[in-house]
Amino acid sequence: MFRFRNLVEEHTDDLARAITLEHGKVLSDAAGEVARGLENIEFACGIAQHLKGSYNEAAATGVNVYTIRQPLGVVAAITPFNFPVMVPLSIAAGNTYILKPSERDPSAALLLGELFHEAGFPKGVLNVVQGDKVAVDRLLEHPTIQAISFVGSTPVAKHVYETGTRNGKRVQALAGAKNHMVVLPDADLDVAADAAVSAAFGSAGERCMAISVLVAVGDVADELIEAVSDRMGKLVIGDGTDAAAEMGPLVTEEHRNRVTNYITQGAADGASVVVDGRNQSFDGNGYFLAPTLIDHVTTDMSIYTDEIFGPVLSVVRTATYEEALQLIQDNRWGNGAAIFTRHGGAARAFQDEVEAGMVGINVPIPVPVGYHSFGGWNDSLFGDTSMYGPDGVRFFTRPKVVTSRWSSLAESSVDLGFPRND
Repeated sequence: MFRFRNLVEEHTDDLARAITLEHGKVLSDAAGEVARGLENIEFACGIAQHLKGSYNEAAATGVNVYTIRQPLGVVAAITPFNFPVMVPLSIAAGNTYILKPSERDPSAALLLGELFHEAGFPKGVLNVVQGDKVAVDRLLEHPTIQAISFVGSTPVAKHVYETGTRNGKRVQALAGAKNHMVVLPDADLDVAADAAVSAAFGSAGERCMAISVLVAVGDVADELIEAVSDRMGKLVIGDGTDAAAEMGPLVTEEHRNRVTNYITQGAADGASVVVDGRNQSFDGNGYFLAPTLIDHVTTDMSIYTDEIFGPVLSVVRTATYEEALQLIQDNRWGNGAAIFTRHGGAARAFQDEVEAGMVGINVPIPVPVGYHSFGGWNDSLFGDTSMYGPDGVRFFTRPKVVTSRWSSLAESSVDLGFPRND
């Protein structure tokens, strides 16, 4: 594991370039993804510690009880196009592992596989299988596979969870998101505006932890929108391999058209398009769409109710903190949520009350570090455990509880050469 970790670090540039060429995110974002993946490998390097069980001596007279964790056997991961390196780097729990990367950007997984074997792991421990829905369904039905870990859209996650569990498999299926960022009137607006732009438009909004709804509370909206609009105009958009680029293209033409249609529908529904990304053109190849900011969005508009997964930031105005919180509680997803405020009491109330699995306080994208687990609530997660970290260990192993009783030496009829108390 340590050798693998070092090889991944040494090949950060190669992995990042593979991500950028197929996905489109800029090189700095891709390198950041590799760095997050390294955190997961480093956590897995301590697997001996994480797999330790528990022990109770003398639970009854002469009886000891202890728990051990054992691997499941053959497991599989079906990973998303937007993080082809970070997500597969999950855990090392003694299983053999089938990795099915997205058909949209399959190369990074092959490079990971090469580095895995170069590190010295036996052949067959990691297996990379390419394909689309046909491959996914075969994995879900295959009798040898004991567990499936999935990351993707909500409809597919539901299909994976229902099909996998129906076939007797353990399944964790991380699904869609509609992450809200609440800005209270006392927040530092410069910090909040910077955070909103980076969180909404990094990786062209193609990440499940992107901020897609900016909730402006009280009279903060106009000033906040002006600050966000000003920063959006300074973003450098272009080929992800260009070091100057801050945002690249979307992954496919079909997806770009889908995102564009949501903007058009939002305007038709009565929302105000403050910054229109549809009006910008770009040189070179790539399915580019500039960042878009839409104000006066209401909860019945499709641009609010649906997961867009693109560079679109919707602004919803509320009068109070309570209204902002209720907005999140009423949303079907619960992946992440953030609040920007200088008020400790408001922050504490938000972290306790909000219906989301990952919460940021003056942090726009609350992605946990590798030694905590990653996962949402409600329709953002199907299954009982989150991904990687401690939950990853629990998901990819199963506990065995052993209760043992040994006779005392005085009761033994065989002379073992030990001194007796009689």
